[in-house]
Amino acid sequence: MPVWALGLNHHTAPLDLRGRFAFAIDQVAPTLQGLRSAFTRQPEATLLSTCNRTEIYCAGERAEVDHTLAWLAGSGGVSPEALREHTYALQDADAARHAFRVASGLDSMVLGEPQILGQMKDAVRAADEAGAMGTTLHQLFQRSFAVAKEVRTSTEVGSHSISMAAAAVRLAGQIFEDLGKINVLFVGAGEMIDLAVTHFAAKNPKSLAIANRTLERGEKLASRFGAEVMPLAELPNRLGQFDAVISCTASTLPIIGLGAVERALKQRRRRPMFMVDLAVPRDIEPEVKQLQDVYLYTVDDLARVVQTGKENRQAAVAEAEVIIDAGVQNFLNWLRQRSTVPLIQQLNAQADEWRAAELARARKLLAKGEPVDAVLEALSKGLTQKMLHGAMAELHGSQDEHLELTAQTVSRMFLRGHGPRDPNGL
Repeated sequence: MPVWALGLNHHTAPLDLRGRFAFAIDQVAPTLQGLRSAFTRQPEATLLSTCNRTEIYCAGERAEVDHTLAWLAGSGGVSPEALREHTYALQDADAARHAFRVASGLDSMVLGEPQILGQMKDAVRAADEAGAMGTTLHQLFQRSFAVAKEVRTSTEVGSHSISMAAAAVRLAGQIFEDLGKINVLFVGAGEMIDLAVTHFAAKNPKSLAIANRTLERGEKLASRFGAEVMPLAELPNRLGQFDAVISCTASTLPIIGLGAVERALKQRRRRPMFMVDLAVPRDIEPEVKQLQDVYLYTVDDLARVVQTGKENRQAAVAEAEVIIDAGVQNFLNWLRQRSTVPLIQQLNAQADEWRAAELARARKLLAKGEPVDAVLEALSKGLTQKMLHGAMAELHGSQDEHLELTAQTVSRMFLRGHGPRDPNGL
C-alpha cells in the first residue's frame, strides 16, 4: 500500500502562507473528514499542524499526491500552482524517513527540540479518534515514535538545544538591562506559553500576567508562578503596562492590532516594548513591527537565535540518521510483507476448500462402510495431490530457459532442507 506525505514548513514557506494552513487540534477531525471525502476511495490520513509546519500523511491503494495538493490548496484559498512552489511531496521510503526525522526533532527549527514528538502523538490520537487511521499509518507513526525514542536516548541531538522560549528570554535580555525590573504579559495558556512563562519566571521579573480567553485555564497556569490573570478582553486597555508581551494563541485572526500598540506606546511615553509572536497564524499585526520603540519578533525571526550550538551537534545528527535509515528499512520490509497478505489469504482459503472437499469425501466413504485405514489413506493422498498439482504442472509446463528457476522455486517451497534436483532428471 503506497504511503505519501505532503507538507509545507519553515524551510519552504513564509510565515503568512503557513498561517493559511494552520489547524487547531479540535479542527483535525472535521478537516480529515473533508480531506478523505474528496477521494473516490478514502485513504488513511493524518494531519500534523504546528507553528512551523502543516503536513498530511496518507496511505491508500495508490498515491494521489496531486489530488491531496489540490484539496490542501483549496482549504487555504490559494491555487495549487502557487502552493506547489512551497510544498514537498514524498512517497514510501522518503515519506517514512521524513516522518522519522520530524519525530526525532531533526527537521525542527530548534534542532532536537522535544515538543514536536508530543505534537505528533496528539495528531495521531486525533486522527485515530476521527476514524481516519488504519493499519499502515499506525505502523508508520508507532515506528516513528520508537525511532525518536532511540535517537533521544542514544545520541546527543537534543543536548544544549535552545528552545523558542529560551530564545525569547535571550532577546529580551538584549533589550532590557535588567529583566528583574520588567513587567511581562503572556497571551494564551497553551504549551508554548507554559514554556515561555517558565523561562521568564526563572529571571524573577517585576511581575507576570497571563491573559487568556478562558480564565480557568489561565488561572491554572498563573497559580504555578504567582502571576496575575486577566480576561483577554482587558488586553487593549492594559497593554501599555507591560514591557514585554509574549503571545501564542490559536486565534485565526490577530488579537493585538496596530492601533492598540500605538495607544500603549503613548501611555508608556515611548518607553520600548519587547513583543514576541509565537503564533501561526499571527497574533500580532505585522505592521506593528514598523513602529518605533517596538521590538517585534516572530517564530521565523527567532530562527537565527535557536541555531546557536547547532554545529556542535552535527556528529550526533549523523548518528541519528543511521538509526532513522534502519527504521525506514524495517518499515519498508513490513510494507512489502503487507503486500503479500491478499495472496496468503487466498492460499488459506484454497487450502480450506481442499480440506473440506476431502473431508466430505472421507465421510461418505465411511458412511458406506469402507475401512477406516483405506479412507485415511485416500484422504491423505487426495490432499497431497491437490497440494502438489500446481507445482507439478509448472515443472512439466516450463520452457527450457525457465525450468531451472522453476525447479529452484519448487525446491525452496516443498523440499525444505534439501537441495533442488537436477532439472533434467525430473
